[in-house]
Amino acid sequence: MSPYPLIEPFDADLLRMPDGNEIYWEVSGNPQGIAAIYLHGGPGSGLGSGGYRRHFDPDRYMIVGIDQRGCGRSRPLAIDALADLAHNTTQTLIADIEAVRKRLSIKTWVVSGVSWGTTLALAYAQAHPGRVAYLVLVAVTTTSRGEIDWITEGVGCIFPEAWARFEKDSERKQGERVVEAYARRLAAGDQRTRLQAAESWNAWEAAHLSLDPHWTPLSRDVERDLNFATLVTHYWSNDGFLPGDCAVFQRIGQIAHIPAVLIHGRGDVSGPAVTPWRLYQSWPTSRVSIVEAEGHGGPESMKEMREALDAFASRFHDEKGPRSETDI
Repeated sequence: MSPYPLIEPFDADLLRMPDGNEIYWEVSGNPQGIAAIYLHGGPGSGLGSGGYRRHFDPDRYMIVGIDQRGCGRSRPLAIDALADLAHNTTQTLIADIEAVRKRLSIKTWVVSGVSWGTTLALAYAQAHPGRVAYLVLVAVTTTSRGEIDWITEGVGCIFPEAWARFEKDSERKQGERVVEAYARRLAAGDQRTRLQAAESWNAWEAAHLSLDPHWTPLSRDVERDLNFATLVTHYWSNDGFLPGDCAVFQRIGQIAHIPAVLIHGRGDVSGPAVTPWRLYQSWPTSRVSIVEAEGHGGPESMKEMREALDAFASRFHDEKGPRSETDI
């Protein structure tokens, strides 16, 4: 099943939040279709060129995308408002999503996400279970302390040379986790220190993703790389702002009734398949699909995402008939 043709948004704007942040949102597809939101990865990757729209049937879905606060076309960028970085949390992202939902007069919607976007999708669903009709998640993470320690330290057993450089360049203090050292330097260092830290961080990101058969290096952009590294380390050093009883696994019962498809690559060494498997074991309405030939996402994973979205759209229309997005 090939991706759908790339379409352009029919509406887009900046939504100003009470704290002054402006959240970029865009809508494409069918204005009367099933409402669905796509949550990008990172944190800090942004929507990019809009390729995510190709995974939704444009005739059956009203497709909502947002650049999460601090990145993409949302303003200000994290690197331009370091003094306010402490206010960029999972909880504020959830509030941003809710504000966009209300702005678009959507009652409930399908929530999809990739990588970090799956953590955000899960946390959003747990905060607002009555607003989520269905979840489709690819490269599933929960941003737990264990997952962060693996991706920043444990996976170094597979890439010892790269990790040795990564750890040395962190300049961590005694008792400081590697991710905490990078977060500190990226949030408070001078410009030269921050650029050096971002370069080292992004080199490590490239190293542990390099085993994915579909991985290709991203084009380099100094501002984007610095912003990405700043946001990723900020979130990861704080366990995704989902500690203790707020952790996704601790609250899975709150979304046990929501149907979900969890899609994950067997070869994802950065985020092993045990995470979606554990979710599936505690989530009676979920289904897990392990894609044998892929790592952290890939064309087969995205094909399965499209198939899951198509299946939901068909079932929705068969059961309820076409209705506007405000009635979903």
